[in-house]
Amino acid sequence: MSAPPFTLRAQAAPAPVAQRAADDLLAIREQWGDLLAAIARPPAAEWPPRDSRAYIDGHLADQADEDEHQADDEPTTGRTPLTLRQHPAPLNLTALDAALDVERDLFDLADQLAAQAQRPVRTGRDRHGRFIRDEADAADPARWTCAYHRDAGPADAVGHGSRAYGLHWAAVWVEGRLLGEDVDGDLFTAVPARVIDEAAAVASRARRTVERALGRDGRTTDLPEPCPWCGGTLAARTRAGGEPLVMCSIGEGCAAPAPLDRGRRMWRGADLVALWVAMYAARQETAGH
Repeated sequence: MSAPPFTLRAQAAPAPVAQRAADDLLAIREQWGDLLAAIARPPAAEWPPRDSRAYIDGHLADQADEDEHQADDEPTTGRTPLTLRQHPAPLNLTALDAALDVERDLFDLADQLAAQAQRPVRTGRDRHGRFIRDEADAADPARWTCAYHRDAGPADAVGHGSRAYGLHWAAVWVEGRLLGEDVDGDLFTAVPARVIDEAAAVASRARRTVERALGRDGRTTDLPEPCPWCGGTLAARTRAGGEPLVMCSIGEGCAAPAPLDRGRRMWRGADLVALWVAMYAARQETAGH
């Protein structure tokens, strides 16, 4: 099922707290595929995380076999909610728990915002004077429809509503409400400041949960191998958003062909390729002796 269209319209500048929440929601969406892919992989104690080193591994001779299967490990966006689909036994329970928690929190947040800032479905009377629901209004693709349970005899029939479109749609819809989009029509009204603050806290917590599960929460790891150029200690760090970096403890005395950042040699992005090639060469030289 494809997500319904979402139209963005020019609005007044949103409050800073709403913009921060929008940034957190964007970060969640951008990393959601990585988190889903991590569920199917055993936890790894290596650095950098496997999803951060794809562009590095291609330059290492001992990764040739792994590169042949790289396509099998590509993260998938995955719109269908984890709670609504069948999936194989997870290999990484931490990643699964994080994904389920984030999914539930954002779905619940969308339900709450719909109750606060979305007009109820219109009703009218039929020719017999009975109240009936405007089904066209109920089916408006911009509307968030909450999940519901309906008595169906021995078991309840569950309507998943807009949750069936997955986390991506929930995050986009919540962002629209917090940024005050489409309030010039009659479907949505502005979200109260207090509710924006509460929603921003949920989005911030959800982002931290995703990044912690992916090892992107700013932790620092001392690498077991020294700097190939000076023998100094190498400290690795994965920052929010997944960009890895490595710094050498020696400072300006290190002759590595890497830029100086706050007095230390620093490798990040494509520069990490040169570092990993040099570390691999040093490892091979040590093994040959």
